Amino acid sequence: MYTETIIPKYPFEPDEAIGNALFRINRNDCVVNYRRSDFLVPHRKDYYFMAFVRAGNARHWIDMTPYVIKPDTFYFTVPQQVNLKEEAEPMSGMTLSFTEEFLASDESGSLKKLPIIQNPLNGHELQLSSADVLFIEDILEKIHAEYNVRHIMQHNMLLAYMKVLLIYLSRLYVQQFTTAEPGPDRLLLQSYLGKIDERYTELHEVTDYAALLNISAGHLSELVKEQSGKSAITHIHDRLILEAKRLLFHTDHSVKEIAFKLGFEDSSYFSRFFKRITQHTPAYYRTSIREMYH
Repeated sequence: MYTETIIPKYPFEPDEAIGNALFRINRNDCVVNYRRSDFLVPHRKDYYFMAFVRAGNARHWIDMTPYVIKPDTFYFTVPQQVNLKEEAEPMSGMTLSFTEEFLASDESGSLKKLPIIQNPLNGHELQLSSADVLFIEDILEKIHAEYNVRHIMQHNMLLAYMKVLLIYLSRLYVQQFTTAEPGPDRLLLQSYLGKIDERYTELHEVTDYAALLNISAGHLSELVKEQSGKSAITHIHDRLILEAKRLLFHTDHSVKEIAFKLGFEDSSYFSRFFKRITQHTPAYYRTSIREMYH
């Protein structure tokens, strides 16, 4: 029987000196703060993590992609992505960590819907112009100052500053990852992708998601194809394949265990499904990608 021991999920760690259980900002000044035990351990975070890098060149992984940190670049991860630190080098800049509860404290609900938070295209890196660097550095300094001095209505100020930052980063996200304007149909596509991300281990059919969105499967399929260039079922399959690749690459669990994790009752069917999409068996993919990067 399959047991849930796949990839550890690290919880948010509040700054004990500050006492904020939802939000944290740190300044990094060319100091390596990681323990040796932190390296080469695939993990997920149960919170959002962002890093504004002014200088540094450490190497790390997000899902199956290696990154070498570059100066004047903004990095971000969302809770479902798999992280792995490969090596440490001194870094200067600032890091932000915040929870789902912090986002939920925005009564308008707008923060949760921003592209930088939803991250529908599994991005991780934003290139910054000199003007972007100046803007982001300025707003982060304001956040850092507010965070470290206990003023009345501090949470409201932090939330207001973060709203400005996240909207600005979302603008960069849209510019660098997609050119589509966010009209009603685009928003429905985003809702569809969000539902897939929430339920892909349980629901594998377009009709299931159409019911959740209260529209017909035919209309959903037509809209998704028009907005994304891919069929509605392809998006479901892509999400299953992404998670399968994560687990094949970052864990030693059997193909059967991974199949059950992803909602396949028959591991043989899962293997045929994986090969049909990727042109390789799960076992071949695991062996080849590990040989490529290790």
